[in-house]
Amino acid sequence: MPLPNLNDLAAFVAVGAEQSFTRAAAKLGVTPSALSHTVRGLEERLGVRLLARTTRSVAPTEAGQRLLASLAPMLDEIQAQIAALSDLRDRPSGTVRITADEHAQETLLWPRLRPVLRDYPDIQLELITDYGLSDIVAERYDAGVRLGELVAKDMIAVPIGPSMRMAVVASPGYLEAHGTPAAPSDLTRHRCINLRLPTHGGLYAWEFEDGRRDVQVRVAGQVTFNSIHPMLEAALDGFGLAYLTATMVQPLVDQGRLVSVLSEWLPPFSGYHLYYPSRRQMTPAFRLVVDTLRYSGQPVF
Repeated sequence: MPLPNLNDLAAFVAVGAEQSFTRAAAKLGVTPSALSHTVRGLEERLGVRLLARTTRSVAPTEAGQRLLASLAPMLDEIQAQIAALSDLRDRPSGTVRITADEHAQETLLWPRLRPVLRDYPDIQLELITDYGLSDIVAERYDAGVRLGELVAKDMIAVPIGPSMRMAVVASPGYLEAHGTPAAPSDLTRHRCINLRLPTHGGLYAWEFEDGRRDVQVRVAGQVTFNSIHPMLEAALDGFGLAYLTATMVQPLVDQGRLVSVLSEWLPPFSGYHLYYPSRRQMTPAFRLVVDTLRYSGQPVF
């Protein structure tokens, strides 16, 4: 015997509960004759009479009463679950995975998203530190963070911070002992603190601009790291020159613990952007994250 259609069962429950084809039809938004035809077809497929009909009333038979008693709670539960799914669709919840370097996480993502997590406890946030150019689709991230100029053209890019500058810094003691570079080419004669990035072909080349052309300098030194905070500590400890974001080092420059050099060779550039696939369907949680991180201020150089 083929399984009955769920809509047919719901039609029977409506008639059994209302004990009237007219009232049940109005509730379901169909005609009484169509509803009567649906219930009769259900009875034929089940091979049992479910409703006793007279000109004045409709009442469940013994078989109909048994089916109604077991079926009505099940349909109520199904409707409740569907309503819960609808509520879930409209309420921010679920996991949002973002990959970014530690500087973006510490200065932009975590400070802004921390209040969101307090206000929306059903959201789970996963922040993955990564200096590589990860394939966010293949690695199942919801979004990534890169500098604007590095975002692929087929991605949606949302600015989440102002324009940025890089800075070359060293401790006063290092510069006193080894001199101050006057041009990027002088760096080849200095100790420099290197950064190794797996997707940049090894050691990161320091980038400068002289107003007419871009200049890249491969530097060398005693220490190499794969994250920026140890580079900053090494610069403070006098191990050489470091190439870091200006916002990261400016407080230490203001305190006199570091000295900035070659600033005229380091123009501003596009800051951090949150990016994600253009075909991605936003969940309420992800939409909230994007709107929270979106930067609408003026460029800061």
